[in-house]
Amino acid sequence: MRSAIFAAGILLAAGTSHAEDLTIERLVGSPSLDGPRVAGLKLAPDGSRVTFLKGKDRDFRILDLWEYHIPSGETRMLVDSDDILGGEEEELSEVEKARRERQRIRSSGIVEYHYSKDGKRLLFPLGGDLYVLEIGADEAKRLTETDAFETDAKFSPKGNYVSFIRDQNLFVVDVETGTEIQLSSEGGDTILIGMAEFVAQEEMGRDTGYWWAPDESRIAFTRVDESPVKLVNRYELSGDGGVTTIEQRYPFAGTPNVTVDLGVVTLEDQKTQWIDLGDEDDIYLARVNWLPDSRHVAFQRESRDQKQLDLVFADLESGTNRTVLTEKAETWLNLHNNLRFLKNSDQFIWSSEKSGYRHLYLYDLSGKEIAPLTAGDWVVSGIKQVDEEGGKLYFTGFHETPIESHLYSVSLTPDPKSLTRLTVEKGSHNVSVSRDASVFVDNYSAPNVPPRAALKKIDGTRITWIEENPLDDDHPYAPYLDKHVEPEFGTLKAEDGTILHYSLMKPADFDAKKTYPAVVNVYGGPGVQRVRNSWSIDFDQILARNGYVVFKLDNRGSTNRGKAFEDVIYHNMGSAEVSDQVAGAAFLASLIMWMRTGSVFMAGLMAAI
Repeated sequence: MRSAIFAAGILLAAGTSHAEDLTIERLVGSPSLDGPRVAGLKLAPDGSRVTFLKGKDRDFRILDLWEYHIPSGETRMLVDSDDILGGEEEELSEVEKARRERQRIRSSGIVEYHYSKDGKRLLFPLGGDLYVLEIGADEAKRLTETDAFETDAKFSPKGNYVSFIRDQNLFVVDVETGTEIQLSSEGGDTILIGMAEFVAQEEMGRDTGYWWAPDESRIAFTRVDESPVKLVNRYELSGDGGVTTIEQRYPFAGTPNVTVDLGVVTLEDQKTQWIDLGDEDDIYLARVNWLPDSRHVAFQRESRDQKQLDLVFADLESGTNRTVLTEKAETWLNLHNNLRFLKNSDQFIWSSEKSGYRHLYLYDLSGKEIAPLTAGDWVVSGIKQVDEEGGKLYFTGFHETPIESHLYSVSLTPDPKSLTRLTVEKGSHNVSVSRDASVFVDNYSAPNVPPRAALKKIDGTRITWIEENPLDDDHPYAPYLDKHVEPEFGTLKAEDGTILHYSLMKPADFDAKKTYPAVVNVYGGPGVQRVRNSWSIDFDQILARNGYVVFKLDNRGSTNRGKAFEDVIYHNMGSAEVSDQVAGAAFLASLIMWMRTGSVFMAGLMAAI
């Protein structure tokens, strides 16, 4: 509704009264103008297939489970969500609605799935119950059938069990026998067992509250007490004009947070051992991992002001803790998911911004830094695979430019100069690397290349298309190609000389002799990047087709440019970001030959809850 009102207002201001071929209704309708887009791409552990989620023809937001069988080259649907739901719309519990909102899941149907370790089974939730599909079977086996809603389901490391949350408690079920074991009973009301609290999900990127030991004998879990957090009302607006009031515990800045405890429960006797998280209660439990020996639990403890992060090893046999390393910052620390324990040595990989940029480092288990694995004035994003036998580490990052993400490899024998880029095509790449690091799935796009997925050798050579998605006459976007507007990318300088990246979309029928109004699309805060070399058919495309210049600038404070670039907004919001956007407006004004003076619209979006 907000976009439609905004659109009507500025299109009227531009003086366009005729109907455009690309409408808002078509923009959000089916089939998707992106074409047959696939999501959730995963390589089977045995390397025999690539599985993915794909939208239905009638509504691209309703997802089914598909596979590309590598030996035969055939693509087929594995599970049709309609077959399980009986064609009825899925009704979500309030807990699941909130969980999906935190994870930005806007689709329905089969929205997630997991492989067993041997790759012979697939686990997925649907309609509040859990299902397991044996590879090669005609239909999935229903694992749970209750009135309650099962969430956050996982295979155990060896695949013998499936764990899940029901009614705010932790359960496991034996995959073969269907026998359930309830591992907690305290959950309910303000007590959450094995569930991530609001702040963990929304601000820390932690979507779960429990973790299996590698030998699947025990599970580490959180106990969250939400009672200190104030209840507030939020309002959901429906398309028919209805308003629903929902009570939610929301921790405003400076008010009490939840209290969090960390326990370890044994499957055999359901007994719980509690881990000492330290003397300070008002902390964030940022991350939890198991060491390969299944004896030690690693947890990351962050101070309330987010300026200190401790990596702590808890020894479950002795009951003692050891702080292995501590990160500190004068502003704040960005969390990451790049902790990896090597199985064949007493070492681990850690990610840090201590150099000014997020890079990867090799440590021994005592906490001594061995050497940096990557280095330079660029940012590492995330680890994709560790190949100990091959001696290589695979990760995504922004080495060449901050507006493109690529897959790289580097030697595990520390040598930052061994850095090799593996994705060749320009654009933004999202990858999944096989366990043996022989192949990877590359899901990528560019402004003139709709999302496409390919299976590639580890050197980047394409083996086959999984979804080529050619922009041909049969593509859903084909009728609109004649007026398609590609962004132009460039840089300008902030007042202190810092290089800023921008994108500029000129009107479809651009004429340098005419003048045009401009729309500046801005976010400005940390953790967000607006200027990306990727495919995007959104409202900006409609604006450009209706006679607007569309301008985006990643000001200081935005992500993927290093710590100093981001830190300028610490206790100083509204200064550097505004100054940079003013510099962007001045740049637009310098194009006075075709920019209409005084006709600059600012647009942006920020949501709290």
